[in-house]
Amino acid sequence: MFHDMGFGWMGFGWIFWLIVIAIIVYLIIKTTNQKQSENVYPKETPLEILKKRYAKGEISKEEYERIKKDIS
Repeated sequence: MFHDMGFGWMGFGWIFWLIVIAIIVYLIIKTTNQKQSENVYPKETPLEILKKRYAKGEISKEEYERIKKDIS
């Protein structure tokens, strides 16, 4: 009498798990790519930034020396 009620959803079980696995794979790839992109562009050290600012003329020699002492 009720044996036909469950067969309509049987095909969706594998689709559900396929979607779950696809989401997990996507998240793994996304986090892996973020870690790699951080290594591609190394961050400048404070001393490098200070040297660039001095070279551009944004700060005077006195400011350069004072800041250099502070960060060293």
